[in-house]
Amino acid sequence: MNSLLKITGHRPWPLPQGPWIMAQSWHYLLFAHWPVPCDNLRSLIPAALEIDTFAGQAWIAVVPFRMSGVRLRGMLALPVLSAFPELNVRTYVEHDGKPGVWFFSLDAGNALAVAIARAWFRLPYFRASMQCGPEGEFLTYQSKRTHRAAPLAALLCRYGATGEAFQPRPGTLEHFLTERYCLYTTSQQKLIRGEIHHPPWSLQVADAEFVVNTMAAAAGVDLPATKPLLHFARRQDMVAWPPKMIGAS
Repeated sequence: MNSLLKITGHRPWPLPQGPWIMAQSWHYLLFAHWPVPCDNLRSLIPAALEIDTFAGQAWIAVVPFRMSGVRLRGMLALPVLSAFPELNVRTYVEHDGKPGVWFFSLDAGNALAVAIARAWFRLPYFRASMQCGPEGEFLTYQSKRTHRAAPLAALLCRYGATGEAFQPRPGTLEHFLTERYCLYTTSQQKLIRGEIHHPPWSLQVADAEFVVNTMAAAAGVDLPATKPLLHFARRQDMVAWPPKMIGAS
């Protein structure tokens, strides 16, 4: 990961001080984005966070992918923890000039990883029964939330890349939606920021068929009856720093 930390020219602010604590790789991501009115999200996000918009438009994303190489700094990736499917529902926020990601939910197919992430990063992780695998040039992805006392949520879709790889240019919608270097969450009415780092995204235009998708509805957000904006990313390597409390939520 030392070579990864040398690629910094694309970052909107310098790398955080101190050592990173966790590394992981993301594979076969689908970014499925829908435009939504800001008013539909405002009551679901802490008042201390500003909803980040592109040309006045807010966005919500459903992002299925697969994790590998999940490990703490200085440790080897353990088979029981290091590789599993994950599925995020997210939107975009800003605080003190730092744009980031707000996660409505993060479903994962590894119960131990869910428990650790909930306790350490204070993120809304949920256990789920998940399967994903190739189907020709595309991937089939299936997830059903099994976390006790959590809202029911499921996804069944098929997706894959249909265009050439490109790096999103600053100022474009694709750049706004993907080039994010921190996340926000809350705990005990305190706002928390988690800093991350990765190389610039390599995206491809994608196609997807959604057979079942109740992920956003489970978070209290109704998706519009329009085709989502779809992008595929084959791989992204990243590191994360310890989450820090930054104020009241």
